[in-house]
Amino acid sequence: MATQARMRAAAAGAAGSSGLRILAAMLGVFFIAMSVSKIAWLTDSGILLQKFQLFLQKAPPSVRWYLETVCIPGVPIFARLVPLGELSVGVALIVGFWTRMAALAAFLMVLNFHFATSAFWSPDFLRDGTGFPVLGGLLALAISGSRLPLSLSK
Repeated sequence: MATQARMRAAAAGAAGSSGLRILAAMLGVFFIAMSVSKIAWLTDSGILLQKFQLFLQKAPPSVRWYLETVCIPGVPIFARLVPLGELSVGVALIVGFWTRMAALAAFLMVLNFHFATSAFWSPDFLRDGTGFPVLGGLLALAISGSRLPLSLSK
């Protein structure tokens, strides 16, 4: 009886880790696609500056402060870090290299994006596919993404 229970638990664990591996790969593709859309930022940080200026128009005071004191002065750096960071976490999630660390870094990038765009203050955030579904998937990987099948690092 106990042996059957252990076998069922092992099978459930294997299915769960396979599911997380698929989630990691799919989120990795998402981040690579997001990075490709920002390749031009590597040579023209003005594109990101224009986005920040648009975000300022509807920003509440806390976000306005963040945009004016952190984001806008850091545009030359962020215009390069964002696409490279998205590409790096995307590749890491797909190949299974440091999955938990990559998921945590991606989670923080997504939180930062939603804060800078004031998305958290909009009721539409609850329906945004890049909101809770992406954050939840990344958080699940950050918590339980170690020793997944077909990963480069175990």
